[in-house]
Amino acid sequence: MNKFVQDITSRDKDFARWYTDVCLKAELMDYSDTKGFIIYRPYGYAMWENIQDYLNKEFKRTNHENVYMPLVIPERLFQKEKDHIEGFAPEAAYLTTSEPMEEKLIVRPTSEVLFCEHYRKIITSFRDLPKKYNQWCSVLRWEKTTRPFLRGKEFLWQEGHTVHATEAEAKEETLEMLHIYEAMGKNLLARPFVTGLKTEREKFAGAIETYSIEALMHDGKALQSGTSHYFGQNFSIPFDIKFRDSDNSDKFVYQTSWGVSTRLLGAVIMVHGDDEGLSLPPYIAPIQAVIIPIQSQREAVKTAVDKIYNDLKQQGIRVHLDDTNKSPGWKFSEYEMKGVPIRIEIGPRDLENNQATISIRHNREKRQVSLDELNNLNALLKEIHDQMYEKALNHVEANTHVVRDYQDFGKTIDKGGYIKMSVSLDAEEIIKEEHQATSRVIVDEPLLNELCPVTKKQATHTILFARAY
Repeated sequence: MNKFVQDITSRDKDFARWYTDVCLKAELMDYSDTKGFIIYRPYGYAMWENIQDYLNKEFKRTNHENVYMPLVIPERLFQKEKDHIEGFAPEAAYLTTSEPMEEKLIVRPTSEVLFCEHYRKIITSFRDLPKKYNQWCSVLRWEKTTRPFLRGKEFLWQEGHTVHATEAEAKEETLEMLHIYEAMGKNLLARPFVTGLKTEREKFAGAIETYSIEALMHDGKALQSGTSHYFGQNFSIPFDIKFRDSDNSDKFVYQTSWGVSTRLLGAVIMVHGDDEGLSLPPYIAPIQAVIIPIQSQREAVKTAVDKIYNDLKQQGIRVHLDDTNKSPGWKFSEYEMKGVPIRIEIGPRDLENNQATISIRHNREKRQVSLDELNNLNALLKEIHDQMYEKALNHVEANTHVVRDYQDFGKTIDKGGYIKMSVSLDAEEIIKEEHQATSRVIVDEPLLNELCPVTKKQATHTILFARAY
């Protein structure tokens, strides 16, 4: 039996094993010979390319420029921002060579210090501002526990760093990028994100404010899928990034940083997949429609599917024609595993009736359509996308629970999902220790109760809690 028609582990039986099975059998990735590092196979990397394409258009629309920073950071630079180094020191990997080095070099776990040093050199006047840079790269963090796409020693991401003349402009940038990520979830990934401010305990090392996009997986765990940080002058002062303002005085710049990574691929897999494998939203899918000819050796069938293939390509649809000699059943299982949104089946009988059979992956619906209707396949792709988004949104809403009595916290969190609770901020540590749940974001809503159910002190914020990846 081929690998595409073998059963994979049920999501509800062992979600972690199901996830790994799908990543491997759908040929998204493979394990490398170095523990903790993965190989991005073409199908998985194509999903990442679609994220890159979407975000690059947004970055250019908002006047950001792509750059590339070096792979390594001198240790002397890394030590300049102490809160930052304390946050990343345990994960830092040092470069060694056969020859003595003039100074110790760190393989970048992130690139704040590289951007800061560059900005220090090129910014002199208010006329140089703002500078809005982004880079696509990989970073190295020596994680102890790894899982494909979600957590690895090396992962791919985009990393934006901007500098501004005023606090207001930098804060506006921070929120603008958060909204771009939120829109990406809806428009590309069919994935509703919960967004909000992180607590002081959970914010990024060196930031004044961290905003997060959070996704809820099928098993009820949360996944931090991206962040946008307001740094203020926390980096510009130690790195001496100043500019001469229009009033002829020297001032320190205000900075932001923001990024998403291949964790987004993990979110797509875990939110939309099922026991048969991937189920991909159309706009991130490497293949949006696959054509399966039945009795492809017949000349009429071959002529028809070739024409349909070319017509769909002309419509801008990512279409694949599988005219190999594998059996139709084998092909059906293969493309179901790979999560292709639309399968088009055409055989001699279909041609006699001027029709095709369409199978929709996410809901298993089959439709008989005329061949002329294939000219409107983009409308079907949008219909599928909207349905998948609505299903994911319903999952979030159905698994967001309001808790006012701390005695209810344990049994509620065991069911999975978000818990919304108004607490004093010192309740976070207690909840994490007793229930292994963390604050995800602060919710911008009125307090649910006056006193914190955990500490009995004055409640100050309404927070979403969850167990998380």
